[in-house]
Amino acid sequence: MFATHRRSTGREPAGGAAGCRLYGRDLLFARVGGHVRRLVVALLVLVGLLVAADFAAAAAAESAVSRQLRAQLGLSDDPSVRINGFPFLTQAIAGDYRSVDVSANHIRLGELRDVEVGAQLRDVRAPLSELLGSGPKTIRVDQAYGTVRISAADLARLIPGVDKLRIENIDDTMLEQAVEEGGDNSLIAIDPGTAARIAGTATVPGLGNREFSVIAVLQITGGQIEVVPRYVRVNAVGGGDRLVLPAQVQRELQALLTVHVDPGTLPFHVTPTRLRARDGTLEITGTTSGLVLGGGAAAAGR
Repeated sequence: MFATHRRSTGREPAGGAAGCRLYGRDLLFARVGGHVRRLVVALLVLVGLLVAADFAAAAAAESAVSRQLRAQLGLSDDPSVRINGFPFLTQAIAGDYRSVDVSANHIRLGELRDVEVGAQLRDVRAPLSELLGSGPKTIRVDQAYGTVRISAADLARLIPGVDKLRIENIDDTMLEQAVEEGGDNSLIAIDPGTAARIAGTATVPGLGNREFSVIAVLQITGGQIEVVPRYVRVNAVGGGDRLVLPAQVQRELQALLTVHVDPGTLPFHVTPTRLRARDGTLEITGTTSGLVLGGGAAAAGR
C-alpha cells in the first residue's frame, strides 16, 4: 500500500490548532492597530485645523480692534493688539475677552513727541459678529491699566542746553553716597522708587560745558509730571572729582533741571497714579474703568 502524504500549502501556521489561534489573534491586533493609528492621525489633523482656525479668527479680531483703536485714539499707525487666552473662539462666541494687550510707539502726547504707550484691557466685551463686520463697533472695557514711557531724548527736548541725557534708577546706597559728598541729610528719606538719577552734559555758569548728574524726585501733581532736583553734582573736566559749586550756581542748575510736563489726556483716559524711572525712561502708570470705545461714543472712563 502506498502511504498518503499531505502537502503543505504554506497557509497553515506551524504548530497546528494552537498556531492557527495565535495567527488569528495577531491578525486581529494588526487590523485593530491599523484602525487606531488612522483614528489618531485623523484626530491630530482635526485638532490642527481647529487650532489654525482659532488663530486665524483671533488674528482677524485683533486686526479689527487695532483699526478701531487707531481711529479712536487718532494714531498715525495701527497699534499692536493681542487678545490673550486660548482658545480664542470660546471667548469670541461669548463676546467676552478676559485680557487684551495694546501697544503703540512714537505717539505725541501734549508737550511730548515720541512716547511709548501700552495698555492692558481687562474684561472686554464685543460681539465677534460686530468686530468682524463692516459697521460701527462698540468695545466695552471694565478695567484698563495704562503705561506711558517717556524717553530720555524726549525729556531732553524740554531742558534747553542739555545733551546726552540719561535716566537711571537709584538705590539707598547712592542716596547715602550723595550725603557723604555734601548733599543734605534729607536725601536719606527719599524713596528710591519715586526718584531717579538724571545725567548728561550742560553749560554750567562760569565753568562752561560740563558733565552733571542730579538726584531728582519724581511726582505727579494735578495731572502734570514733575522732575524736581534735590542734589546736583558737576564733575571736573574729564570726569573725576565732584566740583564744589557756589550756592547761586547750585540754585541755577536746579532751576534749569526742574521739569514740569503736561502730557495732556492720556490714552484711554487713564488717570496717572505713579511716576518712576524704568529701563532708561520715565514711566507713568494709571488706571481707568467703565471704558467705551467706538460706536460713536467717546473714549470715556472713570
